[in-house]
Amino acid sequence: MSISNPVQLWSVRKTYSTSAGTVVALDDVTLEFPSGSFTAVMGPSGSGKSTLLQCAAGLDRPTAGRVVLAGTDLTGKSETALTLLRRERVGFVFQSFNLVSALTAEQNVALPLRLAGKKPGKDHVHAALTAVGLGERGKHRPGELSGGQQQRVAIARALVGEPDVLFADEPTGALDTATSREVLALLRSLVDERGLTVVMVTHDPVAASYARNVVFLADGRIVGELADPTAEAVAARMTGLEAEAVAARAGSAPVEEAPSC
Repeated sequence: MSISNPVQLWSVRKTYSTSAGTVVALDDVTLEFPSGSFTAVMGPSGSGKSTLLQCAAGLDRPTAGRVVLAGTDLTGKSETALTLLRRERVGFVFQSFNLVSALTAEQNVALPLRLAGKKPGKDHVHAALTAVGLGERGKHRPGELSGGQQQRVAIARALVGEPDVLFADEPTGALDTATSREVLALLRSLVDERGLTVVMVTHDPVAASYARNVVFLADGRIVGELADPTAEAVAARMTGLEAEAVAARAGSAPVEEAPSC
């Protein structure tokens, strides 16, 4: 069954207690990621973008508010239930490829299905590798593949379970410029041609330009969105947000008294 909005956040708030006091990572965030969308999440360091991804994916629990993932309200769900939901309905791609070096590409892709107690079909695994352009490299181990090819295997592994949404956290952070563009183009093609829903956290304006929409965060709040982004427009917006963040930190710094004469 197709879900029109695989990821929904309603008035989500996330706080952490530290020795210095309470830190607000997300502050009343309401956001939806429609089916077939490709959204980049950006913001200055400490803006809450990684926390947003973790809460949206059911990897962390919000302090307040609701998260609905793949049609399931996560409120009150046990850790076991969350693990099963992520395994069956969600795909993940990280900066680190997290491939098992002793396994072939085919075996790495099949691993999530085996962990779920399912017998992976050879054709199904091959189809996932073919979708990322590695249909002929299934017998190769990670050490025999380039960084870009390893990330493609990681994407195939995320796709093999036919997830409702794929979460990508800095997926090109460990890749060179040319390889990064190839991986980003692949993600965009999976959205355009297969209707995959992708939520990507990135700090790179060029990476964000491959998305259909960019959501900007600052101090845990949504401060803007940009449809059909260009790298230049994203960079300009980020420069402004970072300048505001620096000014805010400077304004909150204690002012030293001038020495008395």
